[in-house]
Amino acid sequence: MEQINAIGRRKSSVARVYLKKGTGKITINKRDLENYFPSAMLQYVVKQPLELLGVAGEYDIKANLDGGGFTGQSQALRLAIARALVKVNAEDKKALRSQGFLTRDSREVERKKPGQPKARRRFQFSKR
Repeated sequence: MEQINAIGRRKSSVARVYLKKGTGKITINKRDLENYFPSAMLQYVVKQPLELLGVAGEYDIKANLDGGGFTGQSQALRLAIARALVKVNAEDKKALRSQGFLTRDSREVERKKPGQPKARRRFQFSKR
């Protein structure tokens, strides 16, 4: 197995993942997973597809993350890892799909409208 690549998106974050056989090392933007995402919750989100399939120590993952905040980036990375694992073994698709790891969350920020302070918030109405 050579290198397998996949892409994941969430909000304005884009994650490009390169997966190959290895020892389970996850590198993001040339930094360690624990260094890039200090929060244990975000580390858990990133590792979810690997833990579900029980292949956490089998693949080295190199990821390039761009745009958005840390939550969007972690969820984009989770989607990219899940897509890469399906490319490795197509039988895993059903398990990943049932947990929702292969579904792209398409919610985006709504644009600000003119004449309003925010997207939906309006200025206070004054009758007099």
